[in-house]
Amino acid sequence: MERKNQTILAEFILLGLSDDPNIQLVLFATGLLIYVFTLAGNLAIILLIQTDQHLQAPMYFLLSNLSFTEICYISSTMPKMLWDLVAGNKTISFAGCALQMFCFLTTAATEGVLLLVMAYDRYAAICHPLHYTLLMSQPMLRWLLAVSWAIGGLNATVNTAFVFSLDFCGPNKIVHFFCDIPPVLHLSCSDTSLAELVTFMISGSIITVTVSLIVLSYVLIVLSVLKISSAQGRIKTFSTCASHLTVVSIFYSTAIFTYMRPSSGRSMEDDRVISVMYTIITPLLNPIIYSLKNKEMQAALRKALGKKKHCHL
Repeated sequence: MERKNQTILAEFILLGLSDDPNIQLVLFATGLLIYVFTLAGNLAIILLIQTDQHLQAPMYFLLSNLSFTEICYISSTMPKMLWDLVAGNKTISFAGCALQMFCFLTTAATEGVLLLVMAYDRYAAICHPLHYTLLMSQPMLRWLLAVSWAIGGLNATVNTAFVFSLDFCGPNKIVHFFCDIPPVLHLSCSDTSLAELVTFMISGSIITVTVSLIVLSYVLIVLSVLKISSAQGRIKTFSTCASHLTVVSIFYSTAIFTYMRPSSGRSMEDDRVISVMYTIITPLLNPIIYSLKNKEMQAALRKALGKKKHCHL
């Protein structure tokens, strides 16, 4: 009982991206610009897909859901970080930290599974074109979407429960800009080996299975594309996968680096910098990558802008 009384912390302090007070304003301005651009870009994708008749294929239904997940994903960390930078009050309650971790882990795992579903969509379209409408029917799409969020919720529930069941005795400064698993575990005075094992098993399993199945999908896609006789046909078919491959590479390379390394030799400073890639840069790049590499999205955007211009005239 005496030990339990010592371990109840009312709050944590998020140290943010940098301890240097001279660059807080620059970080706030840059962060706000990135956040607004990310929200605008992903909302634009959702609106384009909802309104353009040429973007009603399953691929675009999944893309709009990816954009929605990206909005939830970046919103689990950025508003708090921006508030800390402008207000100077970097505290977060114990319950608030747990809630932030839960929201972040839910959307992160959901995005990972959605990227797998999008790889399966490309596989179905290229390798089984005659059965595509059956393989990616509306009921199937809704089921895959529900499974993605269910896996995200399970990942967050188990990991957050294990992390916050630990004792936190004294130091409460989190060397990060949000409540992620590694920096919070670093503050615990309990034996964290079980929590680390659970994180490695749950998050590691999600990453390993999704990456393996994405790789398998693309191996089968490449084998199918190589059977196309014309070089132009091969390039055209594979170009539909370019945007997805780019997003997958950025998202998973940084996630693997963060969650599948052992705690020994781990640098909280390195984690803080690397996490910017998958928490802030990936949601920002998603609309840019899909608008630059996808011709149908470009055409829909030009059409929408043309209508707007015509209305003003």
